[in-house]
Amino acid sequence: MSTETAPAAEPAVAPPPAGWEEARSRVYAVGLAAALPAVSRPLAEVDGHTLAEPLTTRTDLPAFPTSSVDGWAVRGTGPWRPVGRVLAGSTPAPLTDDGTTVEIATGAMVPEGATAVLRVEESRRTPDGRVEGTPRPAPEWREPGEEAYAGEELLPAGTPVDPALIGLAASCGHDSLRVRRQPRAALLVFGDELLTAGPPGAGRVRDALGPAVPAWLRRYGCQVRPSDVVGPVADTLPAHVAALRAALATADLVCTTGGTMHGPVDHLHPTLEALGADYVVNTVAVRPGFPMLLARLADADGRVRFVAGLPGNPQSAVVALVSLVAPLLAGLSGRPMPVLPHATLAEPVRGRGGYTHLALVRLDRVAGTAHPVRHVGSAMLRGLAGADGFAVIRPGTSGEPGDRVPVVPLPLLPGERAW
Repeated sequence: MSTETAPAAEPAVAPPPAGWEEARSRVYAVGLAAALPAVSRPLAEVDGHTLAEPLTTRTDLPAFPTSSVDGWAVRGTGPWRPVGRVLAGSTPAPLTDDGTTVEIATGAMVPEGATAVLRVEESRRTPDGRVEGTPRPAPEWREPGEEAYAGEELLPAGTPVDPALIGLAASCGHDSLRVRRQPRAALLVFGDELLTAGPPGAGRVRDALGPAVPAWLRRYGCQVRPSDVVGPVADTLPAHVAALRAALATADLVCTTGGTMHGPVDHLHPTLEALGADYVVNTVAVRPGFPMLLARLADADGRVRFVAGLPGNPQSAVVALVSLVAPLLAGLSGRPMPVLPHATLAEPVRGRGGYTHLALVRLDRVAGTAHPVRHVGSAMLRGLAGADGFAVIRPGTSGEPGDRVPVVPLPLLPGERAW
């Protein structure tokens, strides 16, 4: 009998992590391909949504000649005989006779036949009750179409809806807008070691991501209900499969915290396999934040849902949010790929070898400079609480004072604008 033994099977080789910029582009593309449907919403409900159609005006803006001052709408040369008054909201009779005038309020419709508007502070009354003065050479009214003509495109599809856009839409005559349905998100918190109340101790740590991640997601424009946050989920494969399957029944995006490694109680990868998910990105070459992932599931009816695996360390989880979740949600909402602003480093920032380094910084918006903050370990949140975003230090480089670098802003409330 031979004493030879069969060669041992070689361990599976994990694919190399995706570059940070490549990963962002990849997840944005799959999000855009699965962009959420358009819905019609009244203006009172569209803040934080995204235009699904261009915003056009239903009428000229302004729709009629509008006085820009309080004064007198006059015809011909003065002095002028007053024949009436025009207030905002009324339709005046034409001025048919030279030498006549009507008192006019700011915002009121200029009567047909008027040749000028005389400012009230530049007018005088004659002893016989007439009005005299010298109108300014430039017309003191707004012409129809001065701001926009009927049917003109004012803002393209993909524009985030904020209070300024809502006001513009109302002035154009819109009562509702066609917007993308907001993504619904859920959060599953993994980890038997987590406490959900009180101070940490006796080997257990307080869950910081369960309360924080939903707030970040809302700032990205997601709907997250209290019932959509579940955890801690028991560290067993059946519990993970059941929790993820239930969350996917209603959510467009499910974020999970922890379990992205391949340890004895890290069940996210087997869970995704059990549910038939495909990886869009499986680990990203970024520090902190390693490892993170984004997976996609498609139903037979074409419905697509996503799972974002966030690391368990709090700062790393936020890095995964800004790296993968932000561009995914931009695509799902039909928005353009987020363009990163730049700032000048005020202090040196070390590189991380072949990895992109996302370094927490505080921004001086007046000087346009980025200042690294302290307490930036993967498990720390103190630095994050005082930061405005992450400076991007590309692989193989380090940041030196004076370098212009991209900055990933932390998400703002819907409708707020970044510096």
